[in-house]
Amino acid sequence: MSIKQIHSLDELQQYVQGPGKKLLFKHSTTCPISAKAHEEFQAYAQGSDTPAAIVHVIEDRPVSNRIAEDFGIKHESPQIFLLEDGEVRWNTSHWKITRDAIKDAVNQ
Repeated sequence: MSIKQIHSLDELQQYVQGPGKKLLFKHSTTCPISAKAHEEFQAYAQGSDTPAAIVHVIEDRPVSNRIAEDFGIKHESPQIFLLEDGEVRWNTSHWKITRDAIKDAVNQ
């Protein structure tokens, strides 16, 4: 499944409020750790039918900040969330973002 890039607060709200399980990845385009996590995220998303979206934290900082505020989870990047029916079911960051970790979280 293709990965949706979220640029606005409206897009974020629409994505989060949608039903079912979905992934949201916060990506720093300047960070080597984030680049590795992004590869893992893409590898999972391409082989999965779980909806997936990405926010570039530098380019779309208001969206990134809103995620931290709405979910009450301290901002880190890279950072990934598994959402279900508008709630965070799982999140992790940095080197813990692997294809297998994402798969395990989605399948729980």
